[in-house]
Amino acid sequence: MASQRRDLDQRPSPEALLEAFRREDSPAGKLKIFVGAAPGVGKTYEMLQSAHAKLKAGVDVVVGYVETHGRAETEALVRGLEVIPRKRIAYKDQILEEMDLDAVIARKPKLALVDELAHTNVPGGRHPKRYLDVEELLSHGIDVYTAVNVQHIESLNDVVAQITHVRVRETVPDSMFDRADAIELIDLTPDDLIQRLREGKVYVPKQAERALEHYFSPGNLTALRELALRRTAERVDEQLLTHMQANAIAGPWAAGERILVCVSEDPRAAGLVRYAKRLADRVHAPWTAITIETRRSLQLTYAQRDRLADTLRLAESLGGEALTLPGVNRHIADDLINFAQGHNVTQIIIGKSSRSRLFEIVQGSVVHDLVRRAGNISVHVIAGDELPANASTPVQTRARSEPFRPRPYLTAVLITALGLGVAELIQPWFGVENVDLVFLTAVVGVAARYGLWPSLLTSVLASLCYNFFFLPPIYTFTITDPTNIAAFFFFMLIAVLVSNVAGRVRVQADTAIGRVRTTEQLYAFSRKLAGTATLDDVLWATAYQTALMLKVRVVLLLPEGGKLTVMAGYPPEDQLDDADLAAASWAWSNDRAAGRGSDTLPGAKRLFLPMRTGRGLIGVIGIDDDRTGPLLTPDQRRLLDALVDQGALAIERVLLVEDMDRVKRTMEQDRLRAALLTSISHDLKTPLASVLGSASTMRDLAGNLSDQQKADLLATVIDESERLNRFIANLLDMTKLESGAIVPNSAPHDLSEIVGSALRRASKILASHNVSLELPADLPMLELDAVLFEQVLFNLLDNAAKYSPADTTIAIRALRDGQWVVIDISDEGEGIPPGEVEHVFDKFYRVQKGDHVRPGTGLGLAISRGFIEAMHGRITAANRGDRRGAVLTIHLPVPSRSQSLDTAA
Repeated sequence: MASQRRDLDQRPSPEALLEAFRREDSPAGKLKIFVGAAPGVGKTYEMLQSAHAKLKAGVDVVVGYVETHGRAETEALVRGLEVIPRKRIAYKDQILEEMDLDAVIARKPKLALVDELAHTNVPGGRHPKRYLDVEELLSHGIDVYTAVNVQHIESLNDVVAQITHVRVRETVPDSMFDRADAIELIDLTPDDLIQRLREGKVYVPKQAERALEHYFSPGNLTALRELALRRTAERVDEQLLTHMQANAIAGPWAAGERILVCVSEDPRAAGLVRYAKRLADRVHAPWTAITIETRRSLQLTYAQRDRLADTLRLAESLGGEALTLPGVNRHIADDLINFAQGHNVTQIIIGKSSRSRLFEIVQGSVVHDLVRRAGNISVHVIAGDELPANASTPVQTRARSEPFRPRPYLTAVLITALGLGVAELIQPWFGVENVDLVFLTAVVGVAARYGLWPSLLTSVLASLCYNFFFLPPIYTFTITDPTNIAAFFFFMLIAVLVSNVAGRVRVQADTAIGRVRTTEQLYAFSRKLAGTATLDDVLWATAYQTALMLKVRVVLLLPEGGKLTVMAGYPPEDQLDDADLAAASWAWSNDRAAGRGSDTLPGAKRLFLPMRTGRGLIGVIGIDDDRTGPLLTPDQRRLLDALVDQGALAIERVLLVEDMDRVKRTMEQDRLRAALLTSISHDLKTPLASVLGSASTMRDLAGNLSDQQKADLLATVIDESERLNRFIANLLDMTKLESGAIVPNSAPHDLSEIVGSALRRASKILASHNVSLELPADLPMLELDAVLFEQVLFNLLDNAAKYSPADTTIAIRALRDGQWVVIDISDEGEGIPPGEVEHVFDKFYRVQKGDHVRPGTGLGLAISRGFIEAMHGRITAANRGDRRGAVLTIHLPVPSRSQSLDTAA
């Protein structure tokens, strides 16, 4: 009967049904990934063969991008398929080819082949990564076949690097792999792959020899093959579980092992968890520790609740999943079987019962019920290891101490008296046989409002009043009629039962309300942490929330400079003494609780607990209050664990962001240092060599040189010295900009005067160019630093002359556009390459050009942007629309009349 009832109650999982409906109803295309352990296993070849099979079946197939690597058999498979022409992109004096995403979308085939999913696109495209191109194709309803090697999956990147000693830079997020509708593993034994490598079917001979010596060793290939098999098996297992849940299929389907261990407050439960861990390691299976919460769970002592919580924490620390589920069936075994069948569990571990045979006959046995109803699920009944009698817990907890409140009991007496009055009033009309209902109503009301013990008092008082005032002889506690004795007995029994049931409902309601309130507070805390971006905000939020929910004082310590340092606390002025610091340091060093209420340094004022994540220790939290003895109840200890876990994850997130920023800054510093060294070693060395060569020639051959030759050599010395002076000035200006030492000395200036001064200064640079100047006479005075703005114009003119051929025109145009004066400096050079427009203002950045371009430091435009922004303007770069060439545009604000008058005054 039980199994039949489970079959009738079996329903498809709503989450699985929603996922299946989303996939079927989604307009997005389907994704199939061909996975391999290493290059050369035949992913592209198999993908092309599958495409030909689809083509024969009448499916519209195109090749978006397929890399044949020069393999004849792969190229032969490409023939016969429609190939979308690739997009050609200019990058660093090279023409590179990428998939033409827009052309594929415009063609809108049913199926597109896109090879090398982890590929990084050439800068200038719509997406930086090819998997983003694939996502866009899928969003347009186009099915995609693609290929990837296991070393490119993000979560396996570190593992592959440890195996092969090669860090793969191009990765694909696991979410892309998990969203695939189909995955096909292309497997090849290491010996066969090495043979293909030696035959030149993977790389050219020299490259193949190096690969065989390093990456393609038999050990590496075997490890990569296992990774590919396991990752594919995990994905297939998830698909199987989703299918079973969506179709209400009762498991298990033993395609893969899943282990469930049942835990309770029994002292031997920890041994069951360790056994489950060992069994899961042997069969390489995921495992879950579960406890079913019933009415009996509310009656557990605090020590038993604490033991159960420690057991669940042990399961999580050993790599399992810990779950607490409410009991919805009459028998716990039914809840366990339903969960096991819904999650395709193949093996269940449960502890052997230590109860007497009489107890099992009366109350039933979970173990026997589970064994009888398990069906195809294997059940391990384990004795477990009994904890020693003197075993101590790392952190002692205290029993919840509720102060005695007389008010509920006084209210119970008053309600009983009120019920007595009502009973006296209704007795003449309804008779004594209905009076007891009034007293039962009073019992239920007290139980619902104040709980069990006040309701029991009400039951006793109501029984006595019923006997004294209504059962003859009245006004005595004597009962003469045997029927009244039975009535009194059953009235008292029913009153006690009703008070017990109502009190239990009250406790359950209070417990549910408390859990809802705690859940809401934890959810609000998690949202608050998600919105914080700095470490100080995260630490403050964690300390404040912990103090608020547990009514304790909190300090948070993080490692700084090789030792633990107090980083935050609530209240903020709290300090640590030497004993507390020693306990905190011990907790950090040993990854265990220390201090008050623990088994290590219990004399400390505070209890210190390590804060850890999957990556290791993050810090230490310390708590205390003004009471003596243990600080927390078991429920509060579980709440503290949840708060600490959330806080630790938020702290880790912020620290990781700071580490990434630090790495980026270090990389930027290294890049700038390398560029500066390049400038010093080449760009600055060139004018020095010219000066030295000219000077030494005049010294050694002075008598053999004509006056014209001497003048030319002197001109070279002067020109190169001026160029060297400009380089050094640019370096000094950039240093001042980055240190914030540049403060513009702004005053009203006529733009034409500054432009004329800049043209005179750049006359030698512009000698081989034509200059076109268009400055309207009605331009307003501008608030400028004349020296800085002249340097900006000089840098822009120098840049235009450097990147445009001789005898071309450099144009300077200015006009007023509302509250701005716009100045354009344009040339007739080759323009700025696509994708590099936003980089021309970067420090040490230089567009790659031919040999005719004069060298420079790559700082001129960066300095110009810094100067213009310091004067509240902006500068942009673009290519000309009317002809070939670049244009640099400066926008400067027109000062208001009041500003002009103030400055003039």
